[in-house]
Amino acid sequence: MVAESWVQVGASSLNDTGQALEQALQALQCPEDPKLIVALLAPNFDLAAIAEQLHGTFPHTQVIGCTTSGEITPGGAVANALVLWALGGSAIEVSTGSGQGDAHGLRQAATEAAHCLDHLEQRANTVLIVLSDGLCGDQMDVVRGAYDVAGIDVPLVGGCAGDYLAMSRTRQIHGRRVMTQAVVAAAVSSDRPLGIGVSHGWTPASDPMLVTGSKGNILSTLEDKPALDVYLDFFNPEDIVRTDPTAFANFAATHPIGIRRRDKIEMRHVTGFNLDRRELILVAEVPQGGLACLTEGNFDSVLNAAAQSCITAMDALNGFPPAGLLLFDCVSRRAVFTEERVHEETDLITSSCGAIPMAGFYTYGEIARTKGAGGFHNQTLVTLAIG
Repeated sequence: MVAESWVQVGASSLNDTGQALEQALQALQCPEDPKLIVALLAPNFDLAAIAEQLHGTFPHTQVIGCTTSGEITPGGAVANALVLWALGGSAIEVSTGSGQGDAHGLRQAATEAAHCLDHLEQRANTVLIVLSDGLCGDQMDVVRGAYDVAGIDVPLVGGCAGDYLAMSRTRQIHGRRVMTQAVVAAAVSSDRPLGIGVSHGWTPASDPMLVTGSKGNILSTLEDKPALDVYLDFFNPEDIVRTDPTAFANFAATHPIGIRRRDKIEMRHVTGFNLDRRELILVAEVPQGGLACLTEGNFDSVLNAAAQSCITAMDALNGFPPAGLLLFDCVSRRAVFTEERVHEETDLITSSCGAIPMAGFYTYGEIARTKGAGGFHNQTLVTLAIG
């Protein structure tokens, strides 16, 4: 008897696109055709061929996907892999959409993608999964655009596509179509609970400071002082960090900016600086007039946050056994763990949640909006649990 909801995962680390897809499909072992497949793909694969083959194999299955900066499978964190996360069951309904943006922004693209909700047979619980191009404009606009359609009642989860830190081009899949500078979305509705967990492991190191100068993802002043000077004076790193972009980026990976919201602190990854203007460059906006703090963390705090994110998502299932997990994990967190120890994150998730089907990817930013303001995150693990 087929379960009311089920998740299966297939993965392959073979280099050849055709062979990798065949191996991943064989590993899926779906009890019936999935309602949705989320394809998480290293950039070296032929995405057009994958989209066509998935349509040929499952012509009635909705498909979304994107390129990544690392992949997560039930066996742990991997690299240069092809991962398929499949969702099905009689309790599940799915509708997908996409929108084309440009290098300057994705708000309208996110709105167009989110209109897949208009075609969904909604059941007791609904979530909108959003995958966006991680190299286009202010990613907070993706949250705003999706929220324009989803409103307060439908939570958002997702992540920004990556390209293994080449910072050149990411790609998205919707059905048989391969896109770039786009947003793709899947609206999932279920008779059973859907849980979301969000945790990062970073703690405030400074007092809250007023953001007195910012525009988009450029943070100019804190408390009317140059933001770069405030940052460097507080942490007092070695001299090379103060002038060398690479050394600064490595230091900033474990010292993000925290944005205070009413009910949480959202992380903003600091990607660089402007030495002449003494500004900080972040992945997404820091609202002028808001409060920000400097944060820090370590291997253990970031690791423990992974378990907390997954446990929070599973607790929201209200006693229903989890069918599977979909994970959106920041590529900056992977850098904290290092390649030698990155497996400890997935090992801890498995030991905390049990051997349930899970997959995910390392992102250029995470999306999670369940209530309140905001919804875009960095250096955070966002978990979607399927009941």
